[in-house]
Formats: sequence, structure tokens, C-alpha cells
Amino acid sequence: MVQTRARPKKTVEDYMKLPEGTRAELIEGEILMSPSPKFIHQRTVSNLHVGLRQFVDARRLGVVVDAPMDVHLPGGEIVQPDVIFVASEHRAIVQDWIRGVPDLVIEVISPESIERDRIVKREIYARSGVREYWIVDSAERTVEVLRLSGSNYEPFGYFREPGSVTSSILVGLALPVHSIFE
Repeated sequence: MVQTRARPKKTVEDYMKLPEGTRAELIEGEILMSPSPKFIHQRTVSNLHVGLRQFVDARRLGVVVDAPMDVHLPGGEIVQPDVIFVASEHRAIVQDWIRGVPDLVIEVISPESIERDRIVKREIYARSGVREYWIVDSAERTVEVLRLSGSNYEPFGYFREPGSVTSSILVGLALPVHSIFE
């Protein structure tokens, strides 16, 4: 009889031993490494960050941060969303890293991350209580906005050009889709 030995689950302590700047996440007991993103991905992240930060800063609604930034979720996962918004009333979670549940996270998908972003992280973010989750697809030039309802996400909007992205938590936001992908 052949016995197989399961690899032990990785812990937060294991994750914290990684060199600073390592592109990795701790998801369901596994450390998942990521290569540096391609130009179109980073350009999209930058455009989202700038657009959201201008809106948020002008209204003093909270803080917007882009990757890489570790988010330590209550369930033990450590993720690095592409863009993160934390409302002013939750600002205490912004410390050395973000230690708690952001109000909004944005993932810009790439061919290598589709399953992780659309399924795995969606479930983790919903379970953790992230109020709004955006899935941005540079290839399709679309933004899917999901709003937390109970412990699951429901569609809030699906945006493409020439429209503007709106948000259930950033009331008044109208971010032109073309500005995200220029």
C-alpha cells in the first residue's frame, strides 16, 4: 500500500518569512506566487487607482491603495488585490499592512489569474465581508461590479465603453470605462 503524505498547510508565520516585495498570497493554506504583471495590467491598475483616488480624496471618503499591499483577512488568508479602498470609518485597519476587511477590492484579471480571481478570491472576499468587489477584464475592456448581499455577491453592474462605472458604496462615482483602459 502506497501512502501519500499531504503537504502541511502554510501559515501566516510561513508567509511572513518571505522576502519583502515577494508577489505572493496565502490562500487556503497555500502560498501562491505570481510573476510581475504585464504592462497592460499595470497600466489598468494605475488608471483605476488614479480615478478612484481623485474621487475618494476630493470627498475625504477614505484611502485608496494599489498593489502590492498585503491584506490580512480575518480567516487567515493574505491577499494582494490590485486596488483597495478602505472607508474613513474603517481607517484603523490600515496599519503596516491592511489588517482587516477593506470596503472595496479590485482585481484586474489576466489569463493566469482568471480562476483565482473569478472563483477562489470571490468566495474569500464574500466570506470575509468585503462589501464590493470589482473584476476588471483588460482584454474585454469590461468592469463587473459585485455587491455583497448576505454572504454572497450579487451583480451591481456590468460596464463597458462608452459607459461609466458606478458603485454601490462610492455614491456619485461615474468613472468612464475608457479612462480605465487608455
